[in-house]
Amino acid sequence: MHTQTLTGWGRVAPSRATLAEPSSETDAAALLDPERAGAQDGMIARGLGRSYNNAAQCAGGLVISTARLNRILDLDTETGLVTCEAGVSLERLMVAGLPHGWFVPVSPGTRQVTVGGAIAADVHGKNHHVAGSFARHVPSFDLLLPGGELRTVTPQEDLFWATAGGMGLTGIIVRATVQLTKVPTALVRVDTVRTADVDETMAVLADHDRTHRYTVAWSDSLARGAHLGRSVVTSGDFAPLTDLPAKQQASPLLFNPESKLGVPGEWPVGVINRYTVALANEAYYRKAPRRRSGELQSIGKFFHPLDGIRNWNRVYGPGGMRQYQYVVPFGQEAAVRRSFELVSAVRAPSFVTVLKRFGAGDPGLLSFPVAGWTLALDFPARTPGLAGLLDRLDELVVAAGGRVYLAKDSRVPTATLEQMYPRLAEFRKLRAELDPAGLLASDLSRRLNL
Repeated sequence: MHTQTLTGWGRVAPSRATLAEPSSETDAAALLDPERAGAQDGMIARGLGRSYNNAAQCAGGLVISTARLNRILDLDTETGLVTCEAGVSLERLMVAGLPHGWFVPVSPGTRQVTVGGAIAADVHGKNHHVAGSFARHVPSFDLLLPGGELRTVTPQEDLFWATAGGMGLTGIIVRATVQLTKVPTALVRVDTVRTADVDETMAVLADHDRTHRYTVAWSDSLARGAHLGRSVVTSGDFAPLTDLPAKQQASPLLFNPESKLGVPGEWPVGVINRYTVALANEAYYRKAPRRRSGELQSIGKFFHPLDGIRNWNRVYGPGGMRQYQYVVPFGQEAAVRRSFELVSAVRAPSFVTVLKRFGAGDPGLLSFPVAGWTLALDFPARTPGLAGLLDRLDELVVAAGGRVYLAKDSRVPTATLEQMYPRLAEFRKLRAELDPAGLLASDLSRRLNL
């Protein structure tokens, strides 16, 4: 164990804690012993640190890393059922499964997420409209409860749906079984449409959701007037073998996950600003084809383009970044349009601006997705006027019956969160029963009284 300063991927709100890296379930359970835990100011599990906020930090307490709990225990190549420890990354599941034709059932925008973290944040991807969130594909997981008791949990139990999306506050996931999805090749057949405005963007997304398994739109957050919300929509499905060029048909499931570039050192303050992002947005939008069908793309290019750049979060400078992601129900298209107007009006620079559609949500007490529109925005944390903009977006989202994502929120007020998550009281009650001494805690949970 050693003391370390930790942040999330957004690099805001650093805090110091004791970091432990147990290599076995037994070692992890010992850390949850009530007498030993009583000497700590709370504890929380941590995977690869890709939550944008401080969900995997515990100031003054104990952070339990799953870095050494990283073994794939069993992979049935006939059924695609995999059992692994919680610290196994989605990338490792891809490396193990793809040679046999199996891909992760749900992938967020980075594959550098652990299985435990994917359950705790109930992550979603470009296929939520057909596949739902990650937890839907988990037949069971093993959870260390406060005090060290190990329990196998299934979707038939309330504890499962409190843990899925519960941000690590019900216990430490040490092992899970995941159902992978069958794919014919490791290439994606992608259709691209460049849209003129936010209304066309939403129309194309709705249309493509009916015909494609994976859909997403990159949007120009700074466009205004007739171009408000102009976007590049990319939709795809895994390509059948017959679509591959002859030279690739010999190795159709080849997957190379290596990052090709890295961001050197610390970037200075102000490199990402309204002027540089406006230029980048214009270039990206103009480069995209108006309409293109059937382009073959790698998994990395289609699902995880930023994973090709190591430590890309450094480009936001020492102040870090704040990601804001909301979902509002279908029927609230005016709220989506208004959110683009608010961001554009104050010229808040977000290059990574992503609009998608969700299907029906799952029963998770704090799971984020509901059927509707989700928009994610990345801003330099020191953007002038950002606090006021995000407060106005909060008001818009609450009025539309929506919510923000707990894996990314770094500043929403507690009272506002209570309006967004109607089952929060149930979660707090279950937590109090599971952990009456309050052993499990994070910087996020303390701020929001989770």
